[in-house]
Amino acid sequence: MLKLQPAKLPRASEASVIILIVLAVISYCIIGLELVPHIPILMSIFLVSAYGLLKRIPFQTLQNGMIKGAETGLGAVLLFFLIGILISSWMASGTIPVLMNTAFALAGSPWFYAITFTITAIIGVSLGSSFTTAATVGVAMLGVAESADFSLAITAGAVVSGAFFGDKMSPLSDTTNLASTVVKVDLFDHIKNMMWTTIPAFVLSFILFALLSPSGAANTAGLASFQEGLKASGLMHWSSWIPFIILIIFTLSKQPAFLSLAVTSIAATLIAGLHSVIPWSELWSVWFDGFSIETGNEAVTEMLAMGGMNGMLFTVSLVILALALGGLFFTTGIIPSILAKVQHALSSARSVILSTALTAIGINVSIGEQYLSILLTGEAYQDLYDKNGLARKNLSRTLEDAGTVINPLIPWSVCGVFLADVLGVSVLSYLPFAFFCLFSPILTILVGLTGKTLTYKNS
Repeated sequence: MLKLQPAKLPRASEASVIILIVLAVISYCIIGLELVPHIPILMSIFLVSAYGLLKRIPFQTLQNGMIKGAETGLGAVLLFFLIGILISSWMASGTIPVLMNTAFALAGSPWFYAITFTITAIIGVSLGSSFTTAATVGVAMLGVAESADFSLAITAGAVVSGAFFGDKMSPLSDTTNLASTVVKVDLFDHIKNMMWTTIPAFVLSFILFALLSPSGAANTAGLASFQEGLKASGLMHWSSWIPFIILIIFTLSKQPAFLSLAVTSIAATLIAGLHSVIPWSELWSVWFDGFSIETGNEAVTEMLAMGGMNGMLFTVSLVILALALGGLFFTTGIIPSILAKVQHALSSARSVILSTALTAIGINVSIGEQYLSILLTGEAYQDLYDKNGLARKNLSRTLEDAGTVINPLIPWSVCGVFLADVLGVSVLSYLPFAFFCLFSPILTILVGLTGKTLTYKNS
């Protein structure tokens, strides 16, 4: 987007004031008025457009900036639609249910907090949704902890950690696709590169949860009902593993994300049709409307009702609006002006990584919105990574390490408010125990300071 900058930049102080006003508007609307983020972003578009007109920038130029900004997200939009299709087809083929059932089978082991973390991580990767994972399996694990008189704060910390491990690492996750698409990095290259910080964060978190776990196994009778509900659905069979295996093969062979998601979706749909889960005449409508089935278990029925292109429209519309706002920021010279002021100080890999992480964290804290922390930070910093010879997958990794997983730690954020309400545990209570979310930004900053695992453009 830096190609959109005008010939004359505003003063850095003036640009900073506009940025602060926009952040204040978005923060007040999301945190104070509890509006969906679309409305304050649209209001911000109006505000920045008015600023551009006052600076005598032709409206056609401003409009072109918005269009160019939105165009950068078309790749993400296409992947989001494919993700919706993949989730619904994997539900119908039994692929996601067998992954869930495998996770529940681990629940009878000791180390309750560590197993809770592991189960929610597996299901988080399977679903690609931290909200759904926390609202279903997370609530169940809290129920087990309460019945066994275990710490609800630590259990909630384990649930949040596992759910956001999945939100960060799943190819089905919207934030994972968003981070890779915004900075133009292949989805699976992005996921593999995140392992350098994610695996250590996972291992450290698992060890701490294991050390904190009470001796002996918890009573998992509450989770048994989940397994019974999955079995009663009739979705699980040996062929349910096929789409998952295909995805792994395509990932290892470095196939493009679009092709991988498309082939696995078609394979899963054909498997669902062969097992007569849904009549052939209705099967393809699941791609748009999503999958649902009655299992006799309300929680399981709710957990399996997911996917479809229609279910991704909220995210798609948010991404388009946010990128249009980003285009305006560059067209009016607001972001280029600030970058021009500070780029002399960002002349090394460590300074760029540190600044990226702090910016993503700062947007999360000030706005409480993880999408914007990824979108705005990604758009602002990608050219600085190019100038410092850093591969852009370093940027996409930092966006997730300091953007995606920070949001549930902010009490007034979208994720924080949702999780506190669903789990019945305040953000400040589970925050000290959300180890994975705490370790991820620390590790990504350490990586930047030491230069370890960083990839350069010519390597």
